[in-house]
Amino acid sequence: MVESFSSRGILTLIAFGCYIVMMICIGVYQMKKTNTTEDYFLGGRGLSGWVAALSAQASDMSGWLLMGLPGSIYIGGTGRVWIAIGLFIGTVLNWVFIAKPLRRYTIVAGNSMTLPEFFSNRFHDRKKILMTISSIVITVFFLVYTASALASGGKLFNRVFGLDYHIAMVIGAVVILAYTFMGGFLAVCKTDFVQGALMFIGLLTVPILAYMAMGGDVMGALTAGGVADPDYLNILYAEGQPYPLTSILSDLAWGFGYCGMPHILVRFMAVKNEKEIKKSTVIATVWVLISLGAACIIGILGRGYIPGLEDAENVFIEMIQKVFADNGVMIFIGGIFLCGILAAIMSTADSQLLVCASAVSKDIFKNLIKKDAPDKKVLIVSRITVFVVAIIAIVIAWDPNSSVMNLVSDAWAGLGAAFGPLVVLSLFWKRTNLPGAIAGIITGGAFVVFWDYIPFGGETFYAKTGLYSLLIGFFLSMFAIIIVSLLTKAPDQSVLDEFKKVKEYREEA
Repeated sequence: MVESFSSRGILTLIAFGCYIVMMICIGVYQMKKTNTTEDYFLGGRGLSGWVAALSAQASDMSGWLLMGLPGSIYIGGTGRVWIAIGLFIGTVLNWVFIAKPLRRYTIVAGNSMTLPEFFSNRFHDRKKILMTISSIVITVFFLVYTASALASGGKLFNRVFGLDYHIAMVIGAVVILAYTFMGGFLAVCKTDFVQGALMFIGLLTVPILAYMAMGGDVMGALTAGGVADPDYLNILYAEGQPYPLTSILSDLAWGFGYCGMPHILVRFMAVKNEKEIKKSTVIATVWVLISLGAACIIGILGRGYIPGLEDAENVFIEMIQKVFADNGVMIFIGGIFLCGILAAIMSTADSQLLVCASAVSKDIFKNLIKKDAPDKKVLIVSRITVFVVAIIAIVIAWDPNSSVMNLVSDAWAGLGAAFGPLVVLSLFWKRTNLPGAIAGIITGGAFVVFWDYIPFGGETFYAKTGLYSLLIGFFLSMFAIIIVSLLTKAPDQSVLDEFKKVKEYREEA
């Protein structure tokens, strides 16, 4: 163990150290450019197409792309790709139909800087009911989301370096906290840009090298690896059994979540101009298509290249360590690619920290508690919130044996069902009103909790049916918005005029 660490471990540690130092330097540099809350939360609406696209996708995919998806396919075969298909469709539709209208509306509706603030301004909610409910939903779900990312980081450091899980998790949290605390949105987006590029390169390079090492004979390698199931490569089968239609629909339903994810939507709001959004759409589509496809291929190739893994989610880590094992230079390069997994984890955790900070400091402190608070004070509260949220997330993730995957699934469903339908209808249906908006958020969020957590007859409805809560919750929320909006008073003329103004919006040259 000592000899192994003295050779591979030290070189890998140097690679990780270089990467971490670079991330912190970006935070220090961006701190000089962060003087207002708009800078801290939206980067002054100055993101380029490349940065917006890669930061959005990197913050979206997290360690799931490099660990969860390949591991699932490693075990169950290509029938597990339906989640990837749903996420790809959701990503494309989000960029094509939501990005430009949301950016326009947030500018027209009082230069909104957060999703709760947009909802409040969109429906002229003077009592800030929408803002309060939205902020609470975001804070609760993102606390768990952030905890899952920190736990993934702890497990990565533990697996690669043999560090104690708790020490490893705290190290990862400190690094993420450092650049998010200092540089805010710009630091998060610039680091996510680097991380998205690193993830992309690793996803392309490693499976190609593994394929070459296998001599191009994938089927032979799979057979040698103990895969006797003839349907392993059949998209309609998983683990040797026909994949149920309910499971396919549930996997595809993950795509509905995109239009309700605050950490992704905020990138749309921050893009420099609409021309850059068109560029971002193309870049994001290509990135996610290739990345998801490569992650699926890693799972398939890994089954033949490294058979018999006890923990299938480590397949990408094991492939990197096996491919880059010839000499010191190769081990160092492998360490850089291992940083891609760390990048996936960090790029999601930093965005979640920032969204929580915006919900607490901007939406709750500034808009509800102390409306006359100066900008500098709100900025201070924002940075304090980032720190506090990180500490709470560490406490939640402290147990190394706790499974966070189900909580991640529930958080995605909760945010998608609570906010997704409202985002869509607020942009495209002028009859949507304040009571409908409130009903939609409560219905969507509450249904996910009810479906996934409340047992009836000893088990939850999810356990009984196998249906993902987002698949039902999204449409229930949408129906609640439509029905309540039609049964209550139509929006004021000022709200309708603003809706018309957005449709006629023309960006200044």
